[in-house]
Amino acid sequence: MKTSEISHWFSNKEEITLIIAKTRPEMETLKQHTQNLLDRHGVLKSAYFEQIPDERIWDLLYKAAQYHDLGKVNNDFQSKVHQALNTGEVIEPSKYGHIPHNYLSPFFLPVAKWDLTKDERRVLIQAIAYHHERNTQPDVSLLSDVHKEELIDHFKKIEEDMRVEVPDKDQKTFKITNPLKSQDRITEIKDGKDIYCLYILIKGLLHRLDHAASAHVPIEVDQKVDIAQLTKKYIEQKIKKPLRALQEFTYQHQDKNLIIVAQTGMGKTEASLLWAGKDKTFFTLPIRVSLNALYNRVNNEMEYSTVGLLHGSSASHLDQNGDENWEVINDQSKHFASKLLFTTVDQILKFPFKFKGYEKFFATMAYSKVVIDEIQAYNPWIVAVLLKAIEMIHRIGGKFMIMTATLPQIYLDELKDRKILDDGCEYREFVDESFIRHKISIEDQKIVQAVDRISTMADNHKVLVIVNTVDRAIEIFKQLDGENVHLLHSRFIQRDRALLETEIKRFAESDENGIWVTTQLVEASIDIDFDVLFTELSTIDSLLQRFGRCYRKRELDHDDPNVFIYTKDVSGRKHVYDEDILNLTEKYLCPFDYQSISEVDKVNLVKRIYSRAELVDTKFYEDFKNAVHKLDNLEDYQYTNDEAQKILRGIQSSDVIPRAIYDQIINLLEKLEKEKDSNERTKIRMEIQGYTVSVPTYKYKGLRSPVDFYQAGKDGRKYNVLPYVEVLDIDYDFDCESLSGMGLAAKDTFEVSMNFL
Repeated sequence: MKTSEISHWFSNKEEITLIIAKTRPEMETLKQHTQNLLDRHGVLKSAYFEQIPDERIWDLLYKAAQYHDLGKVNNDFQSKVHQALNTGEVIEPSKYGHIPHNYLSPFFLPVAKWDLTKDERRVLIQAIAYHHERNTQPDVSLLSDVHKEELIDHFKKIEEDMRVEVPDKDQKTFKITNPLKSQDRITEIKDGKDIYCLYILIKGLLHRLDHAASAHVPIEVDQKVDIAQLTKKYIEQKIKKPLRALQEFTYQHQDKNLIIVAQTGMGKTEASLLWAGKDKTFFTLPIRVSLNALYNRVNNEMEYSTVGLLHGSSASHLDQNGDENWEVINDQSKHFASKLLFTTVDQILKFPFKFKGYEKFFATMAYSKVVIDEIQAYNPWIVAVLLKAIEMIHRIGGKFMIMTATLPQIYLDELKDRKILDDGCEYREFVDESFIRHKISIEDQKIVQAVDRISTMADNHKVLVIVNTVDRAIEIFKQLDGENVHLLHSRFIQRDRALLETEIKRFAESDENGIWVTTQLVEASIDIDFDVLFTELSTIDSLLQRFGRCYRKRELDHDDPNVFIYTKDVSGRKHVYDEDILNLTEKYLCPFDYQSISEVDKVNLVKRIYSRAELVDTKFYEDFKNAVHKLDNLEDYQYTNDEAQKILRGIQSSDVIPRAIYDQIINLLEKLEKEKDSNERTKIRMEIQGYTVSVPTYKYKGLRSPVDFYQAGKDGRKYNVLPYVEVLDIDYDFDCESLSGMGLAAKDTFEVSMNFL
């Protein structure tokens, strides 16, 4: 509500009883805010009653939405918001001071008049009382006093203004206070699956309604869109090919949970979207670049303009992508309104940590499908979280698909142990045995000794070199230095890395020959096809991803090896790749030396190397089982949302701007310092983000300093305009014209491409 409208309301004495709920971004009455929730409740019920076909659940959620903010009628809250709006209305503050409104709202519930079971009453009261999670528990004795001395006096006002039932004044207070005692908080261990899941749904969906209403975004968009039909039409009209076996299978099994192992080139993305059907779907990948590419593909080629994108820098990609409605897409993505949302696992699958407010994420799964693509790319700790998330999704009624090129056997065994494969879940392998793509050579030497061979090969071939660390990549690049040699790793600023990623894809599709020296950055994030691969030894799952960048969809048309694996002085041993699995990989690959390796061989190698029998005494397996055990025994509400997200990311990194780049963008920083409009500041920050690079937090101590630009806040204090970005005093080398340079010139910088920043 605008200032002029506020003045109108409060110049009319008959309107003074209006109860204010919000002052930002504009004034909103309690009646307006509540109606916004109820409107979204109707949309949600209409869209997902088939998935949650229980009128009791929807009725309890409706009641929760009606009553969730009624505690804002209390004198202390109303006094503060009237002062903030300068209405001139003087309201005597409460003698009890500030008490969070969510703890007061349940006292307006006429539970004695409703036909609720004791457990339903507990669910409703706790869903409302904890729809804002606080660091302190409610003082039930104090709340009883406030109820008797102040809240009762507001019953008539609430009844008249909000058109809801209110309690009789003699309703027993203990009916409300007993469920608010900290020891009575609903948990699965104490209360069992049925009551716990009911609580998750009511509280979690109340969060969704409240957050969407407060942000003034739809609760859902495109409820009736059939993702499978959009995909099928795209395959028929654009690709102009019949559905492949994998795609036909997923299309016919939309009602099942699926675990699928399929080799590169089988149309896995389309298969996943065919499985999505008419359901709300979250599609996860480990790397932002891959998500951006999928978003662009669905948005542009499939012409589905409201597809969502959500990851650490998704707003920047949406803006730079030129989408006119990017801000709308960004808001809808952040609030899970999108029918199809491409996202990283840390954005949506962190609920196994049971952090404060996790119910929103968990409840959303009850009517959704989740695709987990390339699960082998994550470390054991993250996989433990994902498997726990799958178990929880299964429990609450959602559906999942694991779609991967390689699936470690220990992960499949864990799902079997949890009985998830026994109940409505299909496991299938799709392997094309009709042709061979790779012949390997195991080289008992350092990869740096192969530079002459690499150079010779590049005269007539596209040669890809993949190593395990940035330092090793730079070392080889220097030895190979020439016009047809290029370098790509994660230590380029975002702007330059994007240029290089575009260039390597262009090169791969051209008629040119030459060399690209890279790190595991290209394993899953960039769709390229080279003629020859030179690689350091890495773990079998990583190696097979590297194989997929050479003869990606082609049959091997000669008798020579096209993959050379170097096993001596392997960089990144221990701190990038687990040493036990490296040793097992070398052991089981040796029999294939100078032999063709089939797709079935690849699948079996992963099964064998990642079997319980091989890993039982390794640190890798110990870490995985410890993570699973910890998640199984985690107490609710130990973490905040941000803490859970940081843990799940699995790597502590920081954004920095190299000093030379920082000096070049002083004008942007000055502009940010002076800009007052919040939307413009956001745009400037996103532009500056393109000049940052992520580095491990523990690196470069003593070489970092804060960004030296500040802006005055409303309280008069000075605040750093970029508090989460530092300046790094390390040389940076890159030429945008020639697309040449080595990036950050630093020692001992290992590659970390599998992040969710």
